[in-house]
Amino acid sequence: MGSGYYPFYEPTRRRPADGIKARSQYGAIGETWWSQRFIAVLESFKMGARLTRGRSYARSGQVLELTVGAGEVKAAVQGSRAKPYRVRIGVMTLSRKDWQHVESAMSESALFIAKLLTGEMPAGIEEAFDGCNLSLFPTSKRELRTECTCPDWENPCKHIAAAYYILAEKFDEDPFLIFAWRGRTKDELLAELRSRRKPARPGRRAGDPRPAAADGPAALTDSMGSYWTFRAGLSEMHLDPHDAGSPGALLAELGPPPDEAGGDRLEAALAGAYTAMGQAARERALGSPEP
Repeated sequence: MGSGYYPFYEPTRRRPADGIKARSQYGAIGETWWSQRFIAVLESFKMGARLTRGRSYARSGQVLELTVGAGEVKAAVQGSRAKPYRVRIGVMTLSRKDWQHVESAMSESALFIAKLLTGEMPAGIEEAFDGCNLSLFPTSKRELRTECTCPDWENPCKHIAAAYYILAEKFDEDPFLIFAWRGRTKDELLAELRSRRKPARPGRRAGDPRPAAADGPAALTDSMGSYWTFRAGLSEMHLDPHDAGSPGALLAELGPPPDEAGGDRLEAALAGAYTAMGQAARERALGSPEP
C-alpha cells in the first residue's frame, strides 16, 4: 500500500531480480484446485490491472523472499529502486473455538485426513468451513490488510499482487500453508484430527482413560526409525489372535468410493476381498485347515 496521498507511477523499467520465479510462465498461475480457487477469490475483488502487472513481476523473479505465518504473509519484492520493498499481507486468524468447530466437522470424514496426509487439499474442505459459518479463504477485500513500503498509493500495488501469485504457488507446494495463514499449523491440525478419529479399543468404552502406550498412526510415525528392526528373539514373540471385528468396517468408515474410482462396483469388490482375507487370517492364526 502506498504511503502517500498523491498518485504515483513507478517506471515500467524495473531492476532485474533473481528471486522466486513463478513456475507458470504463461496463462493462469496455480496448478491445484485450491491455489486456483485462491486466485479466483482475489480476482473476484475487482483489483483491476494491478493483478496483471503483479503476475508479470512474479514471473520475472521480482519476489525475492516470501514467508507465511499465522495471520500474515511477509515478502520482499524488487522494484525499480535499489532497495527491495517490504510487503505484508494480513488476514484474520480463526479463534481456538472456531478451529475446534472446523476440526469437529472435518473429523466426520476419514477421507479428509487421508487426503491431507498425502499433501492434497480435500475437495469438500470449503463445505466443512461453510457448515461452521466460517471460510477457508477471505470472502471480501476488507478481510485482507495489505501494506507495501513503495510510494504507490494504490492498494494493491503490483508488488503486493506479485506476492499474491507467489503465495498461490506456495499453496500448490504445501496446502497446509493455507491453514497456517489462518492460525493452525500442520502438526496441530493433524494431531487434533487424529485424536478425534481414533476409535476406542474393543472392550473399553469411549471416554475411558486410554492406556499409557500410544497406538495408531501417530505411534507408527514416532517409531519409523526402528520399524523394520525386531529387537527380541523369535522365541519371545507371542501372538494372541482375536476377532478384529467386521472386515467391512474400514469401508463403512471411509464411505462409498467416488464414481470415477468405480463407485458401487469397487465397494462390492473390496468388501468381498476384505471378507476373504479376514477369514484366511483367522484360520491361519487359529491353526484351522485352509480351504
